[in-house]
Amino acid sequence: MSTAPSVAEAADRARRASRGLALATRAQKDRALHAMADALGEAEDEILAANAADVTRAEDAGTPANVVDRLRLTPERLAGMADGLREVAGLPDPVGEVLRGSTLANGLELRQVRVPFGVVGMIYEARPNVTADAAGICLKSGNAVLLRGSSSARSSNAAIVEVLRGAVESAGLEADVVQMVPADSRETVKELMRARGLVDVLIPRGGAGLIRSVVEESTVPVIETGVGNCHVYVDRAADLDKALAIVVNAKTHRTSVCNAAESLLVHAAIADELLPRLVPALQEAGVTIHGDRSFEAYDGVVAATDDDYATEYLSLDISARVVDDLEAAIEHIHRFSSHHTDAIVTEDQGAARRFVAAVDAAAVLVNASTRFTDGGEFGFGAEIGISTQKLHARGPMGLPEMTTSKFVVTGDGHVR
Repeated sequence: MSTAPSVAEAADRARRASRGLALATRAQKDRALHAMADALGEAEDEILAANAADVTRAEDAGTPANVVDRLRLTPERLAGMADGLREVAGLPDPVGEVLRGSTLANGLELRQVRVPFGVVGMIYEARPNVTADAAGICLKSGNAVLLRGSSSARSSNAAIVEVLRGAVESAGLEADVVQMVPADSRETVKELMRARGLVDVLIPRGGAGLIRSVVEESTVPVIETGVGNCHVYVDRAADLDKALAIVVNAKTHRTSVCNAAESLLVHAAIADELLPRLVPALQEAGVTIHGDRSFEAYDGVVAATDDDYATEYLSLDISARVVDDLEAAIEHIHRFSSHHTDAIVTEDQGAARRFVAAVDAAAVLVNASTRFTDGGEFGFGAEIGISTQKLHARGPMGLPEMTTSKFVVTGDGHVR
């Protein structure tokens, strides 16, 4: 097309397409998802070439390495996107699920059933894999989707969306259930945020600035996905071998994702035994520790400030502090956590229960790495994001979280 449709035009087309999609059977939707997955594989060369152009532009512009990592696609990552679509096809269809039902005293039959939102808007940064994940989850849950990625990924996203639209149409559904909003202007973001009545819900996925902007400026309802200032607290009753493995994995397994650990808390009673093992292990992995006085005794540790404890680094950096007890750890987390994921390492079940009850986060882990907070790891299939808010959805958002509900009341000539 020589000219891209306006956001309002795209949203209107999505609204029309969503009505048909809401009535599609599971078989129809699953057929489309498998077609989308196969098409990604068939178009590998085209998609990777488009992505290479995005990566080159980003590197030439001096983009930070962690952002470039989010942007880059490889054959393995592309295959993972396709596998994610196939996994979603294998999951139960949430549409039509009865949440509750009863027969009232007057004989009316009452059912609350899951239904699609209708039109979902996605505003996201860098990650082109989100394009396929969001399209697949929205399609399976009966929603049309408007995808507004960042300008840094415009070539990748355009190639992926073109492939997905063709696959959807080949499977007998309307291509307009998947559309891309142009990323060449900030105005398209504003238009999407103000498309109330055309777009049912917006989901921002990216850095703190993007999420804050969408939450504060949008007139369309927003599901807030999370900045991840994630904590690992090593309790006095921790198994130190487990603690070492969990902290290193949580920090270094992949640094540019929201479930990577950004802050480490260590109980004072085991600090003298743990730190001589943990500090070198982190530093050997390339991690810069921003620590309090207990950590400053080690070469290469940077003195920490409150800003460090509040930072989502998304890099090989971690803030660290020795705390007097469990309650001090909980208080620190209350002050600095982004309510995404916080973990405790302990063999004391009482301490674990207290931590789980007191820490206010979308996911609280006991003796496990923060990297497990993920829709795929939870068995939900490819997630659309991790919600850190408390209304409607919280934590990894899979298919059920992409629906709302309506009440169906059946009578036999009943009048009130």
